[in-house]
Amino acid sequence: DVQLAESGGGSVQSGGSLELACAGSGYASTTYCKGWFRQSPGKERDVVAFISGDGSTTYADSVKGRCTISQDNAKNALLLRMNNLKPEGTAVDVCAARTMGADDYCSGDWLKYGWRGRGTRVTVSS
Repeated sequence: DVQLAESGGGSVQSGGSLELACAGSGYASTTYCKGWFRQSPGKERDVVAFISGDGSTTYADSVKGRCTISQDNAKNALLLRMNNLKPEGTAVDVCAARTMGADDYCSGDWLKYGWRGRGTRVTVSS
């Protein structure tokens, strides 16, 4: 069974940086879509970024130029480096994964990600 566990959340001031990590087990990095999603109080869950098995990446417009998603295939780890964080209060960032078939493609559709971590809390204050 696929298991995901996030770490690296915390509290920072506006303009600061954080690196989130998601330790995965039970899946092969090269055949899965993996992504980071953000849930803020009172808002819909949004995709932050996702990465396909071949390493191609996609970012939400709101984080382009400030975030980098990457994966360590040897460790089955998914990383999200966030720079110049905006004072958006508190959110829970969740990593998620899904299988990717031969004619499939990765997307930011949360409902398609069947494996999800429990999330790590990120607070950015002004």
